Parts: sequence; structure tokens; C-alpha cells
Amino acid sequence: MYNVTIDEKEFNIDFDKDLNTGKINESDFYLDTYKVNDSKFHILQNNKSYNVEIVDVDYNEKIAKIKVNNNVYEAKIKDDIDLLLKSLGMSNLNVQKVNELKAPMPGLVFKILVMAGQEIKKGDTLVILEAMKMENNLKSPVDAQIKNIVCKLGNSVEKNEVLIEFE
Repeated sequence: MYNVTIDEKEFNIDFDKDLNTGKINESDFYLDTYKVNDSKFHILQNNKSYNVEIVDVDYNEKIAKIKVNNNVYEAKIKDDIDLLLKSLGMSNLNVQKVNELKAPMPGLVFKILVMAGQEIKKGDTLVILEAMKMENNLKSPVDAQIKNIVCKLGNSVEKNEVLIEFE
């Protein structure tokens, strides 16, 4: 059983992948599928043809970007364990407090895009780190306020060195 949210519409899906059958919000469905490769599929349902591509999957956040006939959709997926935890009032157990942004690799601080006191959102680019002749956008893992910028523009940093502290 899965609960999938796409464009703020919620779908309860029970799917048997071996039989390509299931229910969406208690309505039966059957899919005739052809796997083109690991991320592309051709699907027939009710005499309609769909080209489906899995564009990106964030397994930690359980979010998938799926292209259906050249339209990209973001699907937020909850499995039966997520639904059970929610029903028990325990859905926020995997939320962790993050107090700092650390360098994921050694490199050179190429750009600092924020300043102390600034409010940031999860996914905002905070620092650009140059490593192995590539620019790496380091994004915020949380919604927070910048407490302190530890790194300095142009300085070298080591892996796991603290770059920014959050309130």
C-alpha cells in the first residue's frame, strides 16, 4: 500500500507488480507495461499510451520526479511503514536537528552566497566549493537561520570541516 501525493492530490495505491493490477483510491486498474530500460517505460491503460521516465529519485525524502508524455511531475511517496508510523503519531521520528553545514570533500571556497542572520530554506545553495576543477553547490539540509559563516572566501577546506553554523 502506498500513499502518493502529486500536485497536492492524494492517491492511495495498492499495486501487484507481478500482475500489473491494483487499485487507486479503491478503483481497479490494469497496466500493460513494456520496460524500455531501467528508467523508461511504455504503458498502455484503457487504450491510452503513456511514455514514462523516472527522472530523479530522492530515496531519503521519498520523492520521485517522473516524466509522463513530456510532462514532469513530483511524487511524494509514503509506504505502509510511513502510514503506520503516522497513524501511531510517530511520523516525525526521522527528523533530525542539523546545526551546521560541513564540507563533503576537500576543496576551495569559491563563493559564499549567504550571510550571518539570513533566513534560509532547505535546498537553498549556501556555498560553492571548487573541488577537482568542478564547482559543487552545497545546499542547505534544513530551514534555518545562519548563525555564523566559518569558512572564508578563497580558503581551502578539508572534508568534514564546518563551513556554516545554523541557529
